[in-house]
Amino acid sequence: MKIAMVSEHASPLSPPWAHNGGGQVVQVAELASALASGGHDVTVYTRRDSPDLPDTLVDSQGYRIEHVEAGPAEYIPRDDVLPHLAEFGRHLGAAITENRPDIVHAHYWLSGMVSLAAAQDRRIPVVQTFHGLGGPKRRILRGNDTSPPGRIRMEQVIARSVSHVIATTTEQLGDLIRLGVPRRRVTVVPCGVDTARFNPTGPAAGDGRVPRVVSVGRFGESKGFDVLIQALRRVPDAELVVGGGGDSDGEADIAEQKRLTDIADRCGVGHRLSMIGPVARTEMPGLLRSASVVASLPAYEPFGMVPLEAMACGVPVVASAVGGHLDTVVDGVTGVLVPPGRPDLTGTVLKELLGDPVQLDAYGVAGADRARSRYSWERVAGATIRLYGDVLGVPRPAAAEAIG
Repeated sequence: MKIAMVSEHASPLSPPWAHNGGGQVVQVAELASALASGGHDVTVYTRRDSPDLPDTLVDSQGYRIEHVEAGPAEYIPRDDVLPHLAEFGRHLGAAITENRPDIVHAHYWLSGMVSLAAAQDRRIPVVQTFHGLGGPKRRILRGNDTSPPGRIRMEQVIARSVSHVIATTTEQLGDLIRLGVPRRRVTVVPCGVDTARFNPTGPAAGDGRVPRVVSVGRFGESKGFDVLIQALRRVPDAELVVGGGGDSDGEADIAEQKRLTDIADRCGVGHRLSMIGPVARTEMPGLLRSASVVASLPAYEPFGMVPLEAMACGVPVVASAVGGHLDTVVDGVTGVLVPPGRPDLTGTVLKELLGDPVQLDAYGVAGADRARSRYSWERVAGATIRLYGDVLGVPRPAAAEAIG
């Protein structure tokens, strides 16, 4: 099958913790790789954000990346890309006319806009993955939501216009139905994890002398690092390692790091906090394996890549009971779910868990098994390609595997 993926702001070449990165970068790169490994012809269309990038390159995993001219060839914040979408759409339309795909898979709502504009007149079906939705984001983040004002209405238009929508979580499925999308036109296909890279058997980065809590992600007041630092007051002797950041010019990261270190000092735990900055993908497995527990406590999280990667490494997870965490983390089996914004409760949970090595081991074993059996990229790619086939009217084999 010939597949065009559109990821206008999140290039698969970007580090996940970079300014416009995040889980979408990983999902697009890994899904494209898995589909290409399965024999499919995959091209990812993304905006050129550097003059040094070639027009086209072939990734080592076998899929192509097309850099689309749309605005200046420099970093533009994701929420400021909107004025350049018409130019992106013209280039995308010309590209898919010349190299016509069987299906277009749009990632994020901005990609959905340009994909529909380019593909509908050419009668090419569009499948949409939103990653995050504007309505829940605005409801939870309120004044901290920087999305353009028309986002929610446009997501509704996109969701009702594309051939099919992929929800990455059960919670998102409900949000899409509330947008008015018929249930039959939405399928839940989760993000995946590279179980060859993230597994329990590789080296760990720490020395294991004291209990270690690890948390990794992009910085921001909604990410829950402040909650975790306050929770550390109830976890004597444990160290907290925070990795993340990746703002385009570093100023926001510096300000957030100062805010967090000030909180730690006021809580009397500054000497037990290490902030190590952005973490390269090659270093992530070792860092996660070094943890006694991996904590992820955002107030808003469309999916949540780090808890799943920690589970794949056989590490227990304490996560906020939001978004994708509700699907990936099985409370009391692979870790513990806690309400967001509750540092005292979170600290109590961490203290009890770190004091119970048998429970830690049990959660770690169950997490690795769950990640391997349900979230491998081969499994996710298989579910995705079957969905593409359904959209195109290709009959499924009688023994086609379901994914849940």
